[in-house]
Amino acid sequence: MTFEPAFINKNLIRSQAYINGQWVSSPKTYQITDPASLKTIAVLPDQEVSAVDEAVDAAAVAFKQFKTTSPRYRAGLLRKLYDLMMENAEDLAQLITWENGKHLNEARGEVKYAASYFEWFAEEAPRMYGHTISPANPSNRVMTRKEPIGVCGIITPWNFPAAMGCRKIAPALAAGCTVVVKPDSGTALSTLAIAYLAEQAGFPAGTVNVVLSDTQTPEFGLRLCESKKVKKISFTGSTNVGKLLMKQSSSTLKKLSFELGGNAPVIVFDDASLDHAVEQAVASKFRGLGQTCVCANRIYVQSGIYDKFAERFVKTVANFTVGHGLDPAATHGCLINERAINKVEEHVKDAVSKGAVAVLPGGRRPELGSPNFYSPTVLTGVTQDMQVANEETFGPLGALIKFETAEEVIEYANGVDHGLASYVFSENYNTILMVSEALEAGMVSCNTGLFTDCAIPFGGVKESGFGREGSLYGLDDYTTIKTITIGNLRPFV
Repeated sequence: MTFEPAFINKNLIRSQAYINGQWVSSPKTYQITDPASLKTIAVLPDQEVSAVDEAVDAAAVAFKQFKTTSPRYRAGLLRKLYDLMMENAEDLAQLITWENGKHLNEARGEVKYAASYFEWFAEEAPRMYGHTISPANPSNRVMTRKEPIGVCGIITPWNFPAAMGCRKIAPALAAGCTVVVKPDSGTALSTLAIAYLAEQAGFPAGTVNVVLSDTQTPEFGLRLCESKKVKKISFTGSTNVGKLLMKQSSSTLKKLSFELGGNAPVIVFDDASLDHAVEQAVASKFRGLGQTCVCANRIYVQSGIYDKFAERFVKTVANFTVGHGLDPAATHGCLINERAINKVEEHVKDAVSKGAVAVLPGGRRPELGSPNFYSPTVLTGVTQDMQVANEETFGPLGALIKFETAEEVIEYANGVDHGLASYVFSENYNTILMVSEALEAGMVSCNTGLFTDCAIPFGGVKESGFGREGSLYGLDDYTTIKTITIGNLRPFV
């Protein structure tokens, strides 16, 4: 059966890049395909690197005016963009499913999450507060003010084609910055749709720009990093690419915020609510079929409940129905490409060769119409020497690892290079608090597997990056602090 989206607002489907308020093409093009059917769904410009320079120049000119606008003016634009996204939510969700492959229900959740950042930062824009400071010299007065940093280069991944961009674009615009966005080439349609809605919301030309490339993505990143006009880079993606962008940005010492790889541990203690822990661990692990940076990668279960947990975990996952993301009968869609499946299979093969047991074998499902379909695999008997315990799978593989003590599992959890998200399940609040504080992670979620929200600071430690997105801290990475000192003041008495 063939599944096609039924768009109400066909203007959301853009086939051009967006620079300085104009929709632009190029002689070279590339195709975007539906990963669930491998059918071509769009033909987009494969721009030359000069397009980055054009977009940066436009953003730099626009910044001169946009930075002087009032916070309330910017808040109004952001709120309008939020309203437009919600008015077009179903179309945007279908667009995500079409180009990414995730199930429509998950795509609907992503649209709401993405739009929430425009609502949140519409409310934060008027709250870029400075401070007054009393210096040592009684004749001086000191004040600080937060100012927009300038043109921001934003590089986004394929797994959340709407949310990752919105989480960066919203605070940048709220602060008074302008942006040049380079989306992943395979999932650029969602970003272009948001640029179209930003245009409809009334954002001035040059404040939002989207450049496109399939064959020169590294060159686009390099040009953004080395441009003296770009004052900040915000990137979500792999740790290896983050390290490269950091090196490339060193020549201009620009501000950076990176949300990089994860390898999230889920720690389930004997006293946890078993059914709830299973439900939440499954939700965390298989959201987007495991293609999220905060999904459960290593599921540590204390020995007293390990067998019962494994039995219920397998039973729950076995009820999944993998299919086209637009199929109402499906619960989960497909993976982004065959490379993702190869990584899952590599981890399964390694684990089984070292003694793990595939209690739910899973495997490829080419009969569903594409090589990108894969039913989840669940492993028991996983140990710390296996690849899955040390590397991020980024796919539908549930790896269950037995532990005995809190001290032991904390050592396991912290024994990797990454520290983005961690999860703890226990009915003992001393355990929750003490383990949370001991974990080397930017975010710890207790007794819930789904925690992302525009109100929380999102980000990691170690090789998972730095900087925080969302929350009351979300404007900080898009501002600089200016100190103003007034000296030689003379009292009247």
